[in-house]
Amino acid sequence: MTNFLDTKGMNCPLPILKTKKAIKDLTAGETITVESTDPGSVKDFEAFCRSTGNELLESSEANGVYSYIIKKSA
Repeated sequence: MTNFLDTKGMNCPLPILKTKKAIKDLTAGETITVESTDPGSVKDFEAFCRSTGNELLESSEANGVYSYIIKKSA
């Protein structure tokens, strides 16, 4: 199952808040892909994953769109 969250056009803290809400509905081990246009989201998602124990599997940027793949922890 592919879980996708589009937070493009939103600024901090909305991408993190919406991701936090979406992750609650996932089971442990599932992943979610989040896209954002907020340059500050890079550090925000790193800090979010550190503080929640979720795993940031991938972080990339292309044409001003930041993509994150996050794996829900147990």
